Amino acid sequence: MTDPILSVTDLSVRIAGLHILQGVSFTAAPTGVTALLGRNGVGKTTTLRAIVGLTPPSAAVSGTIRIGAQSALSTPTHRLVRGGLGYVPEDRCVFAGLTVAENLRLAERPGSAPAYDRVYALFPELARRGKQRAGTLSGGQQQMLAIGRVLLADNTLLLVDEPTKGLAPKVVTEVAEALAAVAEEMPVLLVEQNLAVVRRLARDAVVLAAGRVAWTGPADRLLGEPDLTKALLGVGSTGVHA
Repeated sequence: MTDPILSVTDLSVRIAGLHILQGVSFTAAPTGVTALLGRNGVGKTTTLRAIVGLTPPSAAVSGTIRIGAQSALSTPTHRLVRGGLGYVPEDRCVFAGLTVAENLRLAERPGSAPAYDRVYALFPELARRGKQRAGTLSGGQQQMLAIGRVLLADNTLLLVDEPTKGLAPKVVTEVAEALAAVAEEMPVLLVEQNLAVVRRLARDAVVLAAGRVAWTGPADRLLGEPDLTKALLGVGSTGVHA
């Protein structure tokens, strides 16, 4: 059996007196997409932030997180990123006052040649808008830029938080197609509410409920059982077209 690229064991996170994650344990395969699912407020984004080391300084974090053979919980974020951990946050976090080209240039990692060909092949819009300020881009274009920044380097693991949130259906399809191509090259841990996108991309699924893991298994099994999907996620398994 192939070793997982990510192992989270008994992860606990307390922030401002709230026990957000309560003993979360799961693994992510070294290939393909693992979807991290759950209703709003169950701790999905907190899980990603704990993996990449971006919980607030006042947070109490315990447990074990391993990326391959590396312990992540005690490793500074910049070292994780230089070691191959990519992170696309939910709020995109582009530098609004800088151009598209400047945003990409800031994301280049020391010691490796930036893969502009890969980024522009996936998102040709970014090549055409290199001189445009990121703050004037549409939401979909900003999401493309946020994903494109991390794809300048080869990643051991890519964390992507709600990439299709608030996007028009046409852009959802474009982003899903790009992530499908990315997942052929590197493993992805994906937080996503659009179940059509999950169905298209994910091989495995982890469902959180009230800060704990409520279910793990093949994504198609979860989405193939409407009653289970409804019970765990509060929605039907059909989702929006991607």
